[in-house]
Amino acid sequence: MMNELPADWPLRERSRMIRCRPHVWHVQTVGQGPDVLLLHGAAASGHSFHRLLPYLPGYRLILPDLPGQGYTRAGGHMRLGLDAMADDLGSLCEDQDWRPVAIIGHSAGAAVALRMAEIMPRPPRAVVGINAALGPFDGFAGWLFPKLARAMATGPFAAAVVTKLSSSRPQVARLLAGMGSPLDAEGVEMYRRLVSRTRHIEGTLGMMAQWQLEPLLERLPQIAVQTLLMTAAGDKAVPTRVSAEAAARMPRATHLALPHWGHLVHEEAPQAVAPHIVQFLHDNQDAVSAVKARRPS
Repeated sequence: MMNELPADWPLRERSRMIRCRPHVWHVQTVGQGPDVLLLHGAAASGHSFHRLLPYLPGYRLILPDLPGQGYTRAGGHMRLGLDAMADDLGSLCEDQDWRPVAIIGHSAGAAVALRMAEIMPRPPRAVVGINAALGPFDGFAGWLFPKLARAMATGPFAAAVVTKLSSSRPQVARLLAGMGSPLDAEGVEMYRRLVSRTRHIEGTLGMMAQWQLEPLLERLPQIAVQTLLMTAAGDKAVPTRVSAEAAARMPRATHLALPHWGHLVHEEAPQAVAPHIVQFLHDNQDAVSAVKARRPS
C-alpha cells in the first residue's frame, strides 16, 4: 500500500504501514526522545503537522493518519466514531509500545486526544488542542455537509460525488481561505490530493456519521489531564469561545488565544504555535521524566 503514497508526499521517507486490527495504519515517525502523538483533524492527514515538527525538538513525534483518512485503510466501517477511533489508537500505541507523554490534536483530533487520555492504560500526562473542535463539526467536515446532502441521493456513490464536487484546486483553495487559512500552493495541493481520493472522503463521511461528542463534553469536568487549548483569532471554522468554554469546565485546562491566523494555524504559522507547546511540555517536565525513567536503557 506504500505505492499509493505520492513520491513527493511530505516526510514520505518517514512513512510505514502498520497492521494493527482492525486497520492498516499509515504512520510517520520523526525525531528521538519521549513519545508525542499528533492527531490531525477531520478530512486532513498526518501531513498537516509536517511544518510544525522542526520546531518540536527532543521528542519522538508520531503522526498516524486517522482510520479511513489520509493513507490509513479502515478495517471496519463502524470503527470511525470518536470512541472507536480513540480505542483503536490506544491499541496501536500498545502494539507498538509507544508511550506518549503528550498528545497534540488539531480540531477533531483534540477530541480524540482527550478521549484517549480517559481510556488508555498508560495515559498521556498532557494534551494540547489546536483550534479544538469541541462542538459541532466545522472546518472541512462542515464544508462537506452541503455537498453531502446533494450526494445522499446517490447512495453508495456519495463519496465519489463529493470528490467530484470538491477536488479542483480553486475549490480547495477557497475552502482553506474560508477557514481563515489561505495556505500556499504546496499546502493547497496536498489537500487537493486528499480530497481527490474517494476512500479518504468515505472515511471522512463515516467519521461525521458516527461522531458522538456529547458524552465527552458532559465529562469535561472529570477530565483531569493537564490540557492546553490554543485558538487562533482568525479561525472561521471553530469559534474561539468553544475552547474558552471547554477550558473553563476542565479542572486542569488553560485557554491560550493567539491574536492572528486561522483554523490551520499550525500550518500557517508553526513558528508562532510551537513555543507555546514547547513551554507547556516543559512545564509538565515531571511527566516526561517519569516516562524516561520507565524506559529500558
